[in-house]
Amino acid sequence: MTAVLSAPVTIVRPTRAAGSAIPDRAPSIPALAPVVGADAQVPVAAGHSVGYANLDYAASAPALASVAAQVAGALGEYASVHRGAGHLSQVTTRRYEAARETVRDFVRGRVDDTVVFTRNTTDAINLAAHITPGDVVVLDIEHHANLLPWCAPKDGRNRARVVTACDTIEDTLVAIESELASKPASLLAVTAASNVTGEVLPISRLASIAHRHGARILVDAAQLVAHRPISIVSHGIDYLAFSGHKAYAPFGAGVLIGRSDWFDAADPYLAGGGATADVELGGGESSAGTTWHTGAARHEAGSPNVLGAVSIAEACAALAELGPEAIGLHELRLCERLDAGLAHIDGIRPLQIFTDSTDRVGIAGFTVDGVAPRVAAEYLSSEHGIGVRDGKFCAHPLLKRLGHPEGAVRASFGAGTTSDDIDRLLDALGTLCATTTTTRPELDEGYPA
Repeated sequence: MTAVLSAPVTIVRPTRAAGSAIPDRAPSIPALAPVVGADAQVPVAAGHSVGYANLDYAASAPALASVAAQVAGALGEYASVHRGAGHLSQVTTRRYEAARETVRDFVRGRVDDTVVFTRNTTDAINLAAHITPGDVVVLDIEHHANLLPWCAPKDGRNRARVVTACDTIEDTLVAIESELASKPASLLAVTAASNVTGEVLPISRLASIAHRHGARILVDAAQLVAHRPISIVSHGIDYLAFSGHKAYAPFGAGVLIGRSDWFDAADPYLAGGGATADVELGGGESSAGTTWHTGAARHEAGSPNVLGAVSIAEACAALAELGPEAIGLHELRLCERLDAGLAHIDGIRPLQIFTDSTDRVGIAGFTVDGVAPRVAAEYLSSEHGIGVRDGKFCAHPLLKRLGHPEGAVRASFGAGTTSDDIDRLLDALGTLCATTTTTRPELDEGYPA
């Protein structure tokens, strides 16, 4: 699997031609892979049901059919892990530990990296915050999951140093380097792809900047792993976090993978069974004689989410089999179709962080002139059976700096998306923007009336 982010897919936003019609949409684009729920029917206001157009992949992607099948098979042999002597316990343990190696291979991790299964990306980054010593440099455009854990006081002080992103990626890299050069930091924590706009950051260059100033780098890859190839080794990443539910494995698990020394030096993330090698009571402290494991077990106390780990591993294997070229081409065609259509609808305002960005995953954030984000999203659902996201996308500082403190609308897509889904969104938005408050007064108060 190719692991290069230095050769981005170029997305050029077409110039809107006032009053022009939505351009020709042929040929059609089929789904890249079967997903669970692709045939779901939902009710609309007209009184009938239509096929659901799921354009909310960035929040939670549907399960790949192969992932659901793998989980069903594992469920039939499910038992306790690690200390069970029974046959099914042995089978489940092997399956759980094999999942770590599948994940490591998928993201091209180092052989001695620790792979810890968590609940999601938020949990993974909170674990990273727990094990990280010293100051952390972070951008203001981050999802709250890669912002708030660093801002929480540790050792009696706020160790987060927030850098304001500039209008261009190039200037932002300069600002980050300046901050790291001004004062030592232990870590640079950055997103790989914005969950608001889909814009991809140059991870290899960011890693080089961090390492040049003696810092490590953590990458929030929640919006990247299902869309682009990534290599911990080739990109110079020290820690990588992502969620299963954004990568076609919605079974409640995530991953933090990275260098083992910080994992082993930190206190266990949770105190409990499985994290301990030996426990003796004494000295008036219930854990005074506790000896903790090293490695992943140190931070995985309690019964693990085996099926979640199995689902992530299968999703990684399935994505690798599809191949980054096929995934990238599928999303490129859908992005081009969506961008061309949005550019021809008066009243749609696409969101963009950087004026020099040329690559983005299957995410498009936008606003609709004169229509509140929630109203637009409810209209798309109630009238057209389309699922999108609205609000601030757990990135409040970013929405404010983009000039939309009230939020925006986000369409996001992936392997199960077809051109019909994109076309239905464009038709619905065209109708919405052409509808005035004179003919639809309920749009003043919210939808439905």
